[in-house]
Amino acid sequence: MLWSLLKILLFVVLVAGLTLGAGFLMEIDTGLRIAFAGWEFTLGPLQAVIVALLLLVLIWAVLKLAGFLVALLRFVMGDETALSRYFNRNRERRGFKALADSMMALASGDGREAMTKAARAERLLHRPELTNLLTAQAAELAGDRKKAQEVYKQLLSDDRTRFVGIRGIMKQKLAEGDTDTALKLAEKAFALKPGHVETQDTLLRLQAEHADWVGARKTLNAKLKHGALPRDVHKRRDAVLALSGARDVLAEGKTIEAREAAVEANRLSPDLIPAAAMAARTYIEQGKPRYAARVLKKAWEAQPHPELATAFAEIKPDESPAERVKRFRALTSLAPDHPETRMLLAELHIAAEDFPEARKALGNLAETDPTARALTLMAAIERGQGADDSVVRGWLTRALTASRGPQWICDNCGTVHAAWAPICGQCGSFDTLSWKIAPTGELTMPHSTEMLPLIVGAIEDTPEDIEPAESVEEGGAEESVSEAEVLAPEEQEKAVN
Repeated sequence: MLWSLLKILLFVVLVAGLTLGAGFLMEIDTGLRIAFAGWEFTLGPLQAVIVALLLLVLIWAVLKLAGFLVALLRFVMGDETALSRYFNRNRERRGFKALADSMMALASGDGREAMTKAARAERLLHRPELTNLLTAQAAELAGDRKKAQEVYKQLLSDDRTRFVGIRGIMKQKLAEGDTDTALKLAEKAFALKPGHVETQDTLLRLQAEHADWVGARKTLNAKLKHGALPRDVHKRRDAVLALSGARDVLAEGKTIEAREAAVEANRLSPDLIPAAAMAARTYIEQGKPRYAARVLKKAWEAQPHPELATAFAEIKPDESPAERVKRFRALTSLAPDHPETRMLLAELHIAAEDFPEARKALGNLAETDPTARALTLMAAIERGQGADDSVVRGWLTRALTASRGPQWICDNCGTVHAAWAPICGQCGSFDTLSWKIAPTGELTMPHSTEMLPLIVGAIEDTPEDIEPAESVEEGGAEESVSEAEVLAPEEQEKAVN
């Protein structure tokens, strides 16, 4: 805004100056007298200025004519390129001006104007390595994908522009959803420029989508080699790729290879939960329970997770609930205050029908962190201690609208996944699933659910010395979770009805 005001002010000052100057010249009485070969001319001040300007134009024209005559003389003397050089300089100046205009139009978002100026620059310069790229980008901006593809194909014929052509066609195929062709083009582009970061990322994503885990690990190593990836991130993602490869090998029935790949994935990233669980199950199958327990305890210390508890239970599947409570102390003692540890202990004690200990283990978690799982466990404890059905329904009703707790959520798009996967099923991003709590809102119902606990039953404190009215079947930690989760929907349905 300020610059525009300054330009307007400068224009006004210039016009005023010219006006004052012209008026001053008109008022001067004396003029300019020119005498030449018996001729004498007397010019007024304004006439003298006009003659001076005409003289400058004449001198410029004479110099141009002189340059042309010199080029013509050289042509006559045998220099056959003299005239062509003279005209080429002219054409080149106009061509680069058109090229600059095309770039400015492209930057301003005017695709049609950019295509027109690029075509003019090509006619004047005959430099397709410069003008074709502008034409292709301008055609894409204008929505002419067919024209853009034709120009990108022309770029393939020149070694200097082959990478640009391949990359342009690859992007078009990605936009069309043709990932098979895009993968082949990305491999060719990567072979031409292995250090190009965007090509590395595109190739890695496409290889992961096509389950080419071996190729993806090579691409990941190239990213590390060219400095496009920190070493710790490379180590984590290499573990993710190794784990994905192990899953595919396991699905094919190659047990030995799957075991080796699972152990390798856990070695690369011990805190990767799915890798730790798979490596532990591999050791269990090999008859190495101590190795399995060590892997799971190391992962639990980094991030307590239900899948780790499930794998820990599989080490001794036939043990009694009391024995399981005792054995799990090696795991639960690592992070005793973590919500996952407290809920796990509550589930173990519920399976052992020790409901007072289950309540003690759960503590005030149902109030401080009221997730659906914690509230359902409270309902199971209340039922086990003989509380009224209205109290049980009250807890289950609260669980109806409570947070689901930590889940596998994509950091890129926020999509919740039922199980871990190397690639987000929604946005296709690689290694973006994290175990965290998703933002939740109240369920869509005809009326607010805040009054439901008052309608279906109150949540009351039940004395711990009441004898259990019902017993929970014996089983492991995973079995107790299943019983609580199966119980909750039935009770919730009764509460709502």
